[in-house]
Amino acid sequence: MVSAYAQIPVKVDDQQPHHIFSFAEVDILEDPLGNLNVAQVASADYQDQFKSNKNYVPKNYHTASAYWYRIRIEHDKESGKKWMLEFFDQSINDLSLFIPDDYGSYHAHYFGTNYAFAEREYQHKNFTYDLSNKTDHVLTYYIRLKSPHSISAIIVLRDLKWFVGYALNEYFLFGLFYGMIIVFSLYNLLMYFAIKEKKYLFYVLYNLSIGLYEMCSDGIAFQYLWPNYPIMNTYGFGIALYASSLFGLLFTINFLYLKYKAPKFYRFLIVIITLRSLFFIVCLFYTTLFNLKVVEFIPLLAVFSAGVYVMRQNYQPAIFLVAGYGFLVGGFIVKILLLLKWIPYGPFSYYSLSFCFIVEMILVSFAIGSSIRTLRKKKDRAQKRTIKQLRINQELNQTLNAELTVLVDERTKELQAKAEIIEKQNEEISIMNAMLKKDNIELHLNIEKVTRARVMSKLVDFEEFSKVYPDKESGFKYIAELKWAKGYHCRKCDNDHWLAGQTLHSRRCTKCGYDESVIANTLFQNSKIPINKALYMLFLVYSTKGTISSHKLSQILTIRQSTCWTYNSKMQKLLQERKEELKSAGEEGWTKLVLENPTVLENA
Repeated sequence: MVSAYAQIPVKVDDQQPHHIFSFAEVDILEDPLGNLNVAQVASADYQDQFKSNKNYVPKNYHTASAYWYRIRIEHDKESGKKWMLEFFDQSINDLSLFIPDDYGSYHAHYFGTNYAFAEREYQHKNFTYDLSNKTDHVLTYYIRLKSPHSISAIIVLRDLKWFVGYALNEYFLFGLFYGMIIVFSLYNLLMYFAIKEKKYLFYVLYNLSIGLYEMCSDGIAFQYLWPNYPIMNTYGFGIALYASSLFGLLFTINFLYLKYKAPKFYRFLIVIITLRSLFFIVCLFYTTLFNLKVVEFIPLLAVFSAGVYVMRQNYQPAIFLVAGYGFLVGGFIVKILLLLKWIPYGPFSYYSLSFCFIVEMILVSFAIGSSIRTLRKKKDRAQKRTIKQLRINQELNQTLNAELTVLVDERTKELQAKAEIIEKQNEEISIMNAMLKKDNIELHLNIEKVTRARVMSKLVDFEEFSKVYPDKESGFKYIAELKWAKGYHCRKCDNDHWLAGQTLHSRRCTKCGYDESVIANTLFQNSKIPINKALYMLFLVYSTKGTISSHKLSQILTIRQSTCWTYNSKMQKLLQERKEELKSAGEEGWTKLVLENPTVLENA
């Protein structure tokens, strides 16, 4: 049953392989609550509630509502072709097609971006259904659409041959379009690697974002990029639009050098980038806001205006950029007019924005080429100025070098004359230094001898004695000078050659390896007290002719009295034994007690 007024049926006609349902061929019923089913809609109670379509193609003006569409097809079983229904809008989320049977019931078939792509009868971007054409009756079909964004109910009756031919041509054009995007992107990517300027990378990302948006709009992205993830249909086009706006703005800022040529526009575009990014973040949580595609018109107008401003400053590359953006503005306006139903639907109006993108890519490529030529001209002019300046500098250098050569020659002669004088003076100074060094050595030896003689000529305290023999090393050195004053002679093998031994001032035979200590075979062999104190004790005992007490020695040397008594007793005994021999020895007689060793001191 149909409504009282006569809805125009569409006839299956082999002479007309393609027909779009439009105007009165489509009846519309809005379901605000979205709870009607096909049995209710097909009943007599709702038939009169359908309204005839007043536009070329119907739309869902209230996205919260479900829309029912009624079409009538006059079948022809004599037709030699296979017929199908096709729905052009690939962005429909939920589409239900109800097919009548011979018993007055309807069978539902479900389509839309909410379902995996593999569930489609044909691997095609549009939704299709094969019609049964085994009757001559006029059959009524119902279509239910529900989508959170604005869609067009473009319903088409086609024969299969027409569908295949149109699909092949359409996919061929898609290949050309996306191929051009890839070619332009690769070209600019190579430019980026060669020149290392960010604007080329931004333009590559802008082109790829535009390509992704077009794939989402055409349904190609769902078919080839995420066929098993319908949820991406909700986010894909929104992400692509945001990326295209972002990289388009960044490309324009860098390409037109807005930071220097138009600082106000530069700051304005930065503000737009910030606001657009905030809006994108909000859209991620409220996905219905992704459908406000008209907001992209604001960044487009902003970059177009910035291009016009810079172009008026006689920046030649901006001419092509403005022309390219101008085509995009035109394509955007056509889309808006199509949404407002001010122009009819058709291939030109539907693909106008894609065509404008192609023209824009070509013109922007010209702009990039013009920019490169401009940079090359500037580089050539700079090179010419540099070469000219280098020539001037070379002439100046030659003049200066000639003058400097004369001055250097004169100065060199002066320096050579002075150098000869200085060399003679140095020779004289060297002779004087050698003489002074010799005198210093002799003076040092004399001072040491005088100091030692002064110390030994009178009874001095230990502090003054320590100035001559302050430590173990000086004491051993003095004993070594006394012991080997006439040269070294090995006691084991009679060898006369030696090397330094392991202890201070000891000597090791080069032949047998015997290491003779400096105090071996002396009065101080096996002595455990410090050598300077042992020397001073011997000096005191000798100087006082053995009259000094062990108590006094202990106070002077800070050694235990018992130790001092032992050493003093043995030294006095040695003095008594060699009394006659030491009478004529003089002040240095005590040294003979060191070398000649009838008695060896041992620790008490």
